[in-house]
Parts: sequence; structure tokens; C-alpha cells
Amino acid sequence: MSQRLTINQNHKPAYDIVYEHDFGRLAEELSAFDIENKKLCIITDSKVKGLYADDVEAALKDKCKGIFVYAFQNGEQSKNLDTVKGIYEFLIQNKFDRKDMLLALGGGVTGDITGFAAATYLRGIDFVQIPTTLLAQSDSSVGGKTGVDFNQYKNMVGAFYMPRLIYMNIATLKTLDDRQYYSGMAEILKHGLIKSAGFYEWIIDNMYEIHERRLETLEEMLFESCKIKKLVVEKDPTEKGDRALLNFGHTIGHAIEKYKNFELSHGECVALGSVAAAYISWKRDMLTKDEYYEIRDMFVPFNLPISIENIDPEEVMRLTLSDKKMEGDNIKFILLKKVGKAVIDKTVTREEIMAGINEIYFTDEDWDE
Repeated sequence: MSQRLTINQNHKPAYDIVYEHDFGRLAEELSAFDIENKKLCIITDSKVKGLYADDVEAALKDKCKGIFVYAFQNGEQSKNLDTVKGIYEFLIQNKFDRKDMLLALGGGVTGDITGFAAATYLRGIDFVQIPTTLLAQSDSSVGGKTGVDFNQYKNMVGAFYMPRLIYMNIATLKTLDDRQYYSGMAEILKHGLIKSAGFYEWIIDNMYEIHERRLETLEEMLFESCKIKKLVVEKDPTEKGDRALLNFGHTIGHAIEKYKNFELSHGECVALGSVAAAYISWKRDMLTKDEYYEIRDMFVPFNLPISIENIDPEEVMRLTLSDKKMEGDNIKFILLKKVGKAVIDKTVTREEIMAGINEIYFTDEDWDE
């Protein structure tokens, strides 16, 4: 029997995360949803389509009423309402109705777009997450957040909409390029930093196996990472309170992501934002100096940046203050009391945020020191 984790976000029915090393049990898992009487649409991006769409289609084509594939151009630039419109048109043309199902095959962008399309097409149809990146498997596929970017605002349009199942084929991580692989490690390190010092230490102790992408180690890592997210999202399904803790590193990180026009990966930006947030925590005497530098430097072995060149701190500040996490004139900022203990703070000043941005900003003068 495969390893499973059940998520119940005050949503009936609950949904399972299934951890596998291939697509061999996908049809069996989906059979619980009466797929023999459903049309299925695999929604994926242009890159993942060439890697895994044929495998998933072959696993399911004799088990369902009909199967279709819709692919959009890969990349964050496709995470918009125009892509969702294309999905709507494809589903309408192929006569998908409310009893049919969408399958999100790919990374976080695919999962977010497919979930939002499922939430809004015919006022809601079922969908399943089949994440293929470390970032999606560890974080974005879990918890029911769906949505798209709107103009310069990241994830501004969306819905909370739960999948019926999350099927993780961990072997897909073998085909990820190094940059995308280590991007996912930023979210995994984040989960340890905000909720579990023990898990954070486990990551450090198993660094070699993680670099080697040993599937048994990755499965254990993903299971523990998702357990932490499960604890948070079950307590606060729609981000009215503690779920905001998951935004550690994201406030300034999202601003950098947009400023750099998505040239940096999401995880790289989260790492930078995490360093800035840890710096603010140190300057508030919540962390010691040694704790701050240990947290900062631990991103380096996972090929994640701790400083950035060629940014305008004032513009990054402006983008930070346009974040959807603003409440009136205050921003919900996530700080650290220690490894494994994060807190929500609404009193972080603009001066403190700018100090955090300047801490990660590498200038020409830094070369001379």
C-alpha cells in the first residue's frame, strides 16, 4: 500500500496525498471517482507535455469515458487570465460538463491555473493535482490555493478550491533541472523554519542524499514537509490567521520576483525574502546574531541566493507594499523567534522592511570591503 497523508480543511470530502515512484497506480487511485463515466482533461505546460503527458494519458485512456490534453506555454508569464480563458474554450469545445474532471500535470503554475479553472468552470468541477516539481510537491499543490497573476500583482485573482486527490510521482524529480530542483528546497527549508526545528535539522543531516535525489529520502522529506503544511492549513483553511505563517520569505520575495520579471525562480526569491525576514527578526532581538547568520548561510548549500545585484531597493519596497497581504496601511509580515517558531507581525515598519531589502542588496561597494 502506498504512503498517504489525508488533508481535511473543513471541506467534505477530505483529500489524500499519495506518494508513488511512478504512474502505475494513478488509474487505481482515480477509480474511486467513477472516472469510467467521466471525461478527463490533462492540463499541462509545453515542457511537461513532452515529458509526462503521454505516460499519464496511456495510464488512463482505457479507464475513462474520454481523455484530452491541453498544453499552454510554460513559464510564470502564462499564469494569467488569458491562459484560463484558453482552458475554458477548450473545455467548452469538447463539451466538458460538471461531472467531468481536470488533471493538473506539472509545477506550481500549472496547479494554480488548473485549480482556478476548475473552481470557476461551470461554477466548479473536480480536479486532481499531479505535481511534477519539488516546489509543487512540497508546497503549492497542497492546501487548495488556486489563482493567477493580474498585471503586476502576483496571485491577486484566485479561489480556495480543494483537489480530490494529490498524486505525487516522486520519480519526476529526476528530470528536473538543478535550478528548479533547488528552487523547491526553499519552500521545504521554510516549513522547517516556521514549524519544526527537528525537520530543519533532518534536512541538514540528509543534505547529501537530497543532493543525490535518492527517492526514499525525497519521499520522507516530502511526507514530513506536507505534514507541516497539513497542520497549518487544517487549522486555518482560508488564511484568516495562522496560515499566513506559510508566507515566511514571500513578502519581499514576491516583490523581487516581480521586479526581476520572473527571471529568478520562485524559490530563489523566497530564499532572498527569508534572509531579509530573518535579518529583521535579528534586528528586533528575536534571533541572535549567530542564529541569523546560520539561517542565512544554510540556503547556500542548496544553491539558493542570499544576496542580489542590480535591483532598485525603493522599487522593491513599492512592490512589497502593493502585496495582497497588506491590511490597510499595515503589512502582515512573518518573523522568526527561533528555528521552528514563526510569528505574524503587523507592526513591521517601512524602515525595517527597507533595512531587510538593503541587507540582501549586493552593491559595487560590497566588492571593495
